[in-house]
Amino acid sequence: MAVASAHTTLKGTPSFGIATLIEAAVARFVRYRLYRQTVKQLSGLSDRELADLGLHRSMIRQLAMQATVEHTAQ
Repeated sequence: MAVASAHTTLKGTPSFGIATLIEAAVARFVRYRLYRQTVKQLSGLSDRELADLGLHRSMIRQLAMQATVEHTAQ
């Protein structure tokens, strides 16, 4: 006896399981929260405190993204 099964995926997307998609969404959310937390903490510092660290306010987003990438690479 032969059994046929139909497997459909979204056009143009690889066929991942739902668990893989959920894991990817959770990972993106965790990275975003870490990024926002880092931006919030650095933004709370005064210009003087940032200067003491050798930073400028315009560098905050870039540094937060870099910290997020480095943290998730571990």
